[in-house]
Amino acid sequence: MNPIKIVLADDHELVRDGIKSLLESEKEFQVVDEASDGVEALEVIGLQNPDLLIVDIRMPKMNGLEVVKEMTKSFPHIKKLVLSMHDSEEYVVEAIQAGADGYLLKGSSKSEFIKALHTISSGGKFFAGDISAYIINNFVNGKAKASSKSDTISEELANLTNREKQILELILEGKGNNEIADALEISKRTAEVHRFNLMKKMNVKNLVELTTKSRDLNLI
Repeated sequence: MNPIKIVLADDHELVRDGIKSLLESEKEFQVVDEASDGVEALEVIGLQNPDLLIVDIRMPKMNGLEVVKEMTKSFPHIKKLVLSMHDSEEYVVEAIQAGADGYLLKGSSKSEFIKALHTISSGGKFFAGDISAYIINNFVNGKAKASSKSDTISEELANLTNREKQILELILEGKGNNEIADALEISKRTAEVHRFNLMKKMNVKNLVELTTKSRDLNLI
């Protein structure tokens, strides 16, 4: 199996060295190049064509969010993980709207970091800890940049019970009924009932349709 090719973009060499050292201990990852600013990051990406970019938000010349936005247009096949010190809702939402596949805090554990890379590399989304809650709360409160279609979906989302919102958050994290039941300390049957009610209120028939609606809202 070929390793996942990664480019690191951070203006602090010490941070890049730390991440690179961590990834070198994992056989499935390979750091193919590094960049110290946003402009260099895009140049390196064009040369290396990596599978995934790990990018800091605050960088000179072009910040991480601008890099992600440009990559979404020019290199849509490359996955993008934003690594940041900032856990503010504003940064998280801007990263999602720019096209980030994940947002992870620099204080996260090694296991969470590796999990994020695996999830994103396999086509999923990863938003750690309270960040998932920020995403749900942002769109429940109607702060999202929305079309008339997403306005309708926002109303559906706002009509969910607190438990159904928790279920939605866990589904968007990729968890199945057993994992949801364990996380919420409820029975699998209860989790299934809440999931059924959630999908009925969201007017979707399956996980694919739920995912599509969530993407329309930029929840994922």
